[in-house]
Amino acid sequence: MLNPTSARQDRAVHPSAERTPSLRWVLAGLSLSMLLSSLGTSIANVALPTLAQAFAASFQEVQWIVLAYLLAITTLIVSVGRLGDLTGRRRLLLGGILLFTVASVLCGLAPTLWMLVAARAAQGLGAAVMMALTMAFVGETVPKARTGSAMGLLGTMSAVGTALGPSLGGALISGLGWRAIFLVNAPLGLVTFLLAQRHLPADRRAAEADRPGFDTVGTLLLALTLGAYALAMTMGHGRFGVLNAALLAAAACGVSLFVRVESRAVSPLVRPAMFRDPALSASLATSALVSTVMMATLVVGPFYLSRTLGLGEALVGLALSAGPLVAAVTGVPAGRIADRFGAPRMTVAGLLAIAAGALLLSLLPSTLGVCGYLGPIVVITAGYAVFQTANNTSVMAEVRPDRRGVVSGMLNLSRNLGLITGASVMGAVFALASATTDVTAATPGAVGTGMRITFAVAAVLILGALVIVVASRARARRTAGE
Repeated sequence: MLNPTSARQDRAVHPSAERTPSLRWVLAGLSLSMLLSSLGTSIANVALPTLAQAFAASFQEVQWIVLAYLLAITTLIVSVGRLGDLTGRRRLLLGGILLFTVASVLCGLAPTLWMLVAARAAQGLGAAVMMALTMAFVGETVPKARTGSAMGLLGTMSAVGTALGPSLGGALISGLGWRAIFLVNAPLGLVTFLLAQRHLPADRRAAEADRPGFDTVGTLLLALTLGAYALAMTMGHGRFGVLNAALLAAAACGVSLFVRVESRAVSPLVRPAMFRDPALSASLATSALVSTVMMATLVVGPFYLSRTLGLGEALVGLALSAGPLVAAVTGVPAGRIADRFGAPRMTVAGLLAIAAGALLLSLLPSTLGVCGYLGPIVVITAGYAVFQTANNTSVMAEVRPDRRGVVSGMLNLSRNLGLITGASVMGAVFALASATTDVTAATPGAVGTGMRITFAVAAVLILGALVIVVASRARARRTAGE
């Protein structure tokens, strides 16, 4: 028979035991939340040619279907994380899932292109809430000794969503039409909502007088700054013109103004003092650098496989799916390894694996064919899974409970900014190294040379990330010694 006294004592030591009836169901809801937001990122890309036909629009116009979703996530993810810290994460996450689900239905029913773009922006806002708060909930509901495993599971679901998007989207479009790629989210979103509503712990209610205010000015400034930077990196289709330069200058001014406003705010969105924490600053910087390098695999891979190795479209798609599949398989084991050997150690191990894979690609002769290319890609992707899980674990396991949402948002933001920067910068490096302004017209040899030089640059960036990690730990040790 259960001893009531011992049960009360257990709840006092482990308060989450009372608030979380079943950790498995909690993780199931969080995993589906991460899967849906990742699926929303990748499933629309495959539909762009079909949507251009359906709406009689140019490719530049239909690209806003992807861009609206990406911009909404990038500009708002830190703000919604902070809002969750202030108003209650459970309530806000349920609202985000519901918004994502309703917006998905509106996307599927949209009669015009610009109504579809507006619905995609709303869907992106829901996805921003889901991405920011799923990681924050891990710190709240999962025992510290199992944080790595939980982060690995979320990383796996993110990779599964990214990998599943193109193939599922293609199958739905060919069988049911383009509207199905959005409507498929409705039943999945409903299941996710019900799981979250039933199993997530209730929000702790703070007294109104004790609750800090929401930084509206800082939120608006950050959103405009990030929006300007994202547009500077994505507009122009590889050509950096006057508009890109103006947007980048606006983003730089926005950063300066944001720092000034936050240093004077009573309840800032992002406390400037947070960046004086060497561990957090290093985690954010390395996450952005690693994501920049990972985007290089998506930018360079299709051209190298098709033009240098001569693969058809179907085989190129199959080869490109190897990376996300490896990430999906390695996510959970990477989390368990991080729990066992320590997140800091595994962060370095992941970076070393990415650097080794990039170095191998920089030396790769095209005579080794597809297997010669995929081998280093598997090493890079496995290293990325280990790094991402360990990096997120080391940050979220130590962050204060009242800052989990905003820090989770910052981690996701650093990853998104890295991906956006990588698409622009690594694409420019690839074009420059291929000695052409149009990579689609470059010779197979030129594309092969461009690939090798691009990954040599990638290896240098990862070595820079390693230097940042080592320097931050040395600084932390000096600070602790003082």
